[in-house]
Amino acid sequence: MAELWELNAAALSDGFKTKRISPVEVAKSLLGRIATLDKSTNAFCLIDEAATLEQARKSEARWTKCEGRSALDGVPVAIKDLLWTKGWPTLRGSRTVDPNQAWNEDAPSVARLREAGAVLLGKTTTPEYGWKGVTDSPLTGITRNPWNLNMTPGGSSGGSSAALAARLAPLALGTDGGGSIRIPASFSGVFGLKPTYGMVPAYPLSPFGTLAHVGPMSRDVEGSAMLLDVIAQADARDPHALLPVTESFAADQSLKGKRIAFSPAMGFAKHIDSEVAALVAAAAKRFEQLGAVVEQIDPPLFEGGDARADFKTLWWSGAGYLFGDASEEKKALFDPGFRRMVEEGAAISLKRFQQATMARLSFASAMRQFMTRFDFLLTPSVAVPAFEVEKISPWPEDGFEWLSWTPFSIPFNLTQQPAASVPCGFTRAGLPVGLQIAGRMVDDAGVLAAARAYQRADPHFETAPKGFS
Repeated sequence: MAELWELNAAALSDGFKTKRISPVEVAKSLLGRIATLDKSTNAFCLIDEAATLEQARKSEARWTKCEGRSALDGVPVAIKDLLWTKGWPTLRGSRTVDPNQAWNEDAPSVARLREAGAVLLGKTTTPEYGWKGVTDSPLTGITRNPWNLNMTPGGSSGGSSAALAARLAPLALGTDGGGSIRIPASFSGVFGLKPTYGMVPAYPLSPFGTLAHVGPMSRDVEGSAMLLDVIAQADARDPHALLPVTESFAADQSLKGKRIAFSPAMGFAKHIDSEVAALVAAAAKRFEQLGAVVEQIDPPLFEGGDARADFKTLWWSGAGYLFGDASEEKKALFDPGFRRMVEEGAAISLKRFQQATMARLSFASAMRQFMTRFDFLLTPSVAVPAFEVEKISPWPEDGFEWLSWTPFSIPFNLTQQPAASVPCGFTRAGLPVGLQIAGRMVDDAGVLAAARAYQRADPHFETAPKGFS
């Protein structure tokens, strides 16, 4: 029989329902594993064993009475430390946040998990305010990739992805403002979905505006579908929240006859690792074998051909808005890269910001029109596999920092479409690679179904990194 920490969310849920396993036993198994192994990964920045076990005991009592609240009742979930969690500090990877204050409110996604009976396992590491695509901060130090501890797990949801890859948690919450779910999912060999904007309500709203999404991460596609069923519910605190979802995201759909666009470089990416390109091309062929009609075609180009400059304007200005007027004493506590971003963002003019906003809207319109012809669009998730920790880029500085190697993720934050990263293989060095599947607006269920069909045909999620298996 598998160890309890090995079980995915679906197996845990079934075990609780049939009373073959206990939520308390599972929580203890994972907490013990975290205590032993997280010294090497640094995936968690907060563990509250007493609170976690108390939630598990309450879940066990409900299942004993056959009164489970949901399929996630008793299932442990790790929470990214950008999301408010009642009773636990949300420090956002920053030394500027005072932990000694009232923490008496949950973010919408966390509130829905509590209502569903999920067990909150702890809070996962993030770079300061989630500003970059790798995970390290002056507050929590360096988070490492379980596949190779010298490599980054990606970011900014790198703590969540590392926890999943190391089998320290079956499910996790992430946030994604420019790839922060999909980048670490790709680097860490797990699954992650950036939902349609507003599908998962957020509060407080991100200073990075309508680029920032909240979404599910998991070892496999089924886990994220189960998680999205719970967190994709309306919350009055978010003015962008969509209507409540009434159907399960776990429903199967055949890919037979689906129209799929495959764009190896999205028409503009010039530097793509050769192993990444080969693995993603092979994954695209799998969709043909599954009955889909795959056409190699590039989507519309962003104005000027490259979205990075306008994305940088929008993202950097969010940091400038947040901390541009901070005192010198406070700025001295920042990650130096984050401080540079704050100061550059504060200097962006209103005219430049509006130009970027209009270019974004034009691109989103063109992409929506393009997607009327296709059900899904396939690309690499990231242009490179994981690289060394303590670097923001594997390449020489080009003025774009982490945006230089993430050309495939940022377009879908600009358009707000659902986009997922599913593992599609490993490099010769044993590092995971992700395939990105983007869908039409609000067709998150379709993206999950396509990812699930691919996962069944090419199941890399079952492989665990050495030392964590």
